[in-house]
Amino acid sequence: MSENSFQTETTAKAADSGANASARFRERQSQAGGGVVDHERVALLAGKAVKALTDIVEEEQVSYEEYNALKAWLIKVGEDGEWPLFLDVWIEHAVEEVANQDREGTKGTIEGPYYLDGSPEVEWNGTIDMRPDEPGTPFMFKGQVTSTTGEPIPGAKLELWHADNLGFYSQFAPGLPEWNLRGTFVANEDGEYEIHTIRPAPYQIPTEGACGQLIEAAGWHAWRPAHLHFKVHAPGHKLITSQLYFPGDPHNDDDIASAVKPELLLEPKDNPDAEGEMTIYNFVLDPEG
Repeated sequence: MSENSFQTETTAKAADSGANASARFRERQSQAGGGVVDHERVALLAGKAVKALTDIVEEEQVSYEEYNALKAWLIKVGEDGEWPLFLDVWIEHAVEEVANQDREGTKGTIEGPYYLDGSPEVEWNGTIDMRPDEPGTPFMFKGQVTSTTGEPIPGAKLELWHADNLGFYSQFAPGLPEWNLRGTFVANEDGEYEIHTIRPAPYQIPTEGACGQLIEAAGWHAWRPAHLHFKVHAPGHKLITSQLYFPGDPHNDDDIASAVKPELLLEPKDNPDAEGEMTIYNFVLDPEG
């Protein structure tokens, strides 16, 4: 990586990342038809949310000073474009647990705010899009996609995206190629895949904006452990959105996004055939219906 590229990348601001995440989410919602929820469901959920908040006010004897500080902070969340970040970090893990509670296959976890569809398609044993001098430890990741009955799923697609070794995602930080460390891999006739990338770094979520103010005020940390994002899908099977983690990361046990699960920990080892590390992980997809 050139010095100028490094300097540009590390000047990424929370507001820029947040605005991009908000714009991308609005675009996806528009394409999906808006995500309309029926009136009775809105009334039920909104009523319970309001009651939960008013119960906290009464139980904790919230003052007007605290109430006005909350209003100012909520306004800033919107101004910074950080509603996707806030919801994906602190709320999505609970929604994901409800959505996937009946699955038998691979465990899911949160999508997060940095997913982009349409990443370049790569053959089953290809290299993800990256810079020629991409810094980081080479990482080879292979396995098989099967159904819950154990049958391989040829042509299954694995969408992979992850941060670079500074913790930045392409299209959400300046100075990175458009599809850097993003790709869609197509499993072979035996459902197998072999992905060549680099090992991502742990990172702090953006802290210059409203979410950072909350973290500082509460005395929390902002760290996410190193992870790989995946969406795996095939006709006749349910899509699974997940993340895979590395053992020994100090924030596996206190991930700010509460997204780590024991079943999603990898077992990397030295690659005997090339520089860097490798691991094996098999995805199991539930049938539709």
